[in-house]
Amino acid sequence: MAAFPNKPVLLCLTFTAILILCSVLSIAELQQLEQELKADGSLSFLVVGDWGRRGGYNQSEVADQMGIIGEKMDIDFVISTGDNFYDDGLKDVDDPAFDDSFTKIYTAPSLQKQWYNVLGNHDYRGDVLAQLSPILRKVDSRWVCLRSFIVSAEIVEFFFVDTTPFVDKYFTEPKGDVYDWRGILPRKHYLSNLLKDLDLALKESTAKWKIVVGHHTIRSAGHHGITDELVVQLLPILEENNVDLYINGHDHCLEHISSPHRIQFLTSGGGSKAWRGDVDWSNPEEMKFYYDGQGFMSAQITETRVEIAFYDIFGNVLHTWATSKQLYATV
Repeated sequence: MAAFPNKPVLLCLTFTAILILCSVLSIAELQQLEQELKADGSLSFLVVGDWGRRGGYNQSEVADQMGIIGEKMDIDFVISTGDNFYDDGLKDVDDPAFDDSFTKIYTAPSLQKQWYNVLGNHDYRGDVLAQLSPILRKVDSRWVCLRSFIVSAEIVEFFFVDTTPFVDKYFTEPKGDVYDWRGILPRKHYLSNLLKDLDLALKESTAKWKIVVGHHTIRSAGHHGITDELVVQLLPILEENNVDLYINGHDHCLEHISSPHRIQFLTSGGGSKAWRGDVDWSNPEEMKFYYDGQGFMSAQITETRVEIAFYDIFGNVLHTWATSKQLYATV
């Protein structure tokens, strides 16, 4: 059975210790968590991003359908692709937005599993250390939020990457927004360590499937489009290490773009406010699916197969995709 939210499984350190370390270290060490598989060796989960609006902009409707699909799939956990609290993150650990946008919204029994969260750019406009604080886990035991980390589940490893510090304009052209860069500066050192640690972790991984999760897009036809800094700095590492999926939010849509280098780019940023009609992509062969409304994504994984699906706020399946890998006998 999957690990339940009140029983987090860690390799070496207690969960509290890991969260404290992540909030004070100025280097980007990748902490590792363990996620158990189902008895049949499979794993299933949901992905939602860009959601924290106190139920507004159809956030509650998306949450309701997540609960229904989550029950049907018997999900093991939920991934959030960031921008967890709008517009400016959390003010502190006592901010009622945590309860109003998370605990009181995702109430379905099937969603009472661990939520693995990355930070988005809007989260960095608030008190970042609040979202990383172990205090929030005492408020709601589902909450798992670190800067960059690994979730290992035998057949698959998830590499969660803190993408906001890569984006130059947040430092050079903040446009009146105030970002909380505690733990990030000096930025060059932070990013160098993060990329080095990620590259090493991917190279050492023996998992059948490698999935990288970040907030910002690498390839997208949505409002934000391509994130140049990630194309230059992160994408070559993903390609070199045969990553299967890159899952992100940031663009408020649902999207699937393929690539000749194996990687599938999946955007699940439709957790609340969406941007209708904001799409631009020049290569129709790569664009497998685009939906400019609210919704979420699901995934089912076995040792030999990955299946994904995208849903709207009514629970309709908008797009599916699957791929398989052969099993090789060991002598």
